[in-house]
Amino acid sequence: MEAIKVITMNVCKTMSKMTRPGVQMAGAFLGAVVGLTTTAAYAVNDLPGGPAVRQYNLHPAVTRVAEDQAWLHWYMLAICLAIFVIVFGVMLYSIIKHRKSVGHKPANFHESTAVEIAWTVVPFLIVIAMALPATKAVVSEKDTTNADLTIKATGMQWKWGYDYITGEGEGLAVLSTLENSQRVLSNAGGPKAGDVADDYLLRVDHPLVVPVNKKIRIITTANDVIHAFMVPAFGINQDAIPGFVRDTWFRADKVGDFYGQCSKLCGKEHSYMPIHVKVVSAADYTAWVAGKKKEASAKADDPSKVWTLVDLKARGEKVYASNCVACHQVNGKGAGPIKPLDGSAVVLDADHNKQIQILLNGANAGAMPSWKALSDTDLAAVISYTKNNWSNQTGQLVQPSELLAARK
Repeated sequence: MEAIKVITMNVCKTMSKMTRPGVQMAGAFLGAVVGLTTTAAYAVNDLPGGPAVRQYNLHPAVTRVAEDQAWLHWYMLAICLAIFVIVFGVMLYSIIKHRKSVGHKPANFHESTAVEIAWTVVPFLIVIAMALPATKAVVSEKDTTNADLTIKATGMQWKWGYDYITGEGEGLAVLSTLENSQRVLSNAGGPKAGDVADDYLLRVDHPLVVPVNKKIRIITTANDVIHAFMVPAFGINQDAIPGFVRDTWFRADKVGDFYGQCSKLCGKEHSYMPIHVKVVSAADYTAWVAGKKKEASAKADDPSKVWTLVDLKARGEKVYASNCVACHQVNGKGAGPIKPLDGSAVVLDADHNKQIQILLNGANAGAMPSWKALSDTDLAAVISYTKNNWSNQTGQLVQPSELLAARK
């Protein structure tokens, strides 16, 4: 490390005497040195079910589809390599063996029936040999019939919503967002010395939970822009398009945690939209479903209930910490293009509907996403919290019934 520091200091001194092109080249070198020192500052190990350090191959497969894709990948590579070796081997042999310097003279001929038949039949057989297994794999990937469980995955800027449509757990809904500690770590410049960053920017608050050895159909759609549901270990990558539905499927062969990410460039926080699928045993899945139903029942507040400001603020603080603090900050000041809530005219306005509409529908071309997935009580609580926190001591409170009416 000391040697790197010395080299960096010498480069900086030299740059002060360089011309513009020289400065650019030295800047590139200095950037590489800084990148090396930064990477060395924290530990990164292989992440089971996710990316590995210096990974050169596909993810280890945990579904039959992913296994077929891996086999197909190497099969096609072997064919292409054989064609490359044969074609360029014959070319190289011809160039060396029949070169003019050893006395060879070019042959004078116009056609060869045998050659023409060969270069028609052989490529045709090669194409058939490649097309048959590829077609079989594609057909298998798209066969979403007879699913044990159907889940709708809705892409949003920048999180995933999972709705259990059919099968065990029907009616459950989960909102999966990057864990706030990961956002805080990213805003601070990333992992520091001594940190273990195996799952950096892949840790979520609520993973998608599914049972092992069951066929899971995933229906994809989106609320705002095009996203994509991709989990490499399952061999799936399906676009999620606003106004349309697409589907894919997987059957995990073993329990564990498996990671993916939105694979479309969906906006400025694209890298903050991970996918975490937790595959559990049938018994553990049944227990998870029972627990989530009890949790949902406990949270099913009566929208006609009249809350006190104290209770709304207490609940709103928790909602704000889970969903809003990453962008608007703890102090409500926002950052960069994120508008502050402290002192905001919309927040201070006595017309509650202005803020309600922003939370329900989003604003600023998606910079502020829609939070329709939250309950009426949670939305009312977080609005009341922002209206009565920091310097915003308005004394106003928003009841869940106002949110219920605004949704209609």
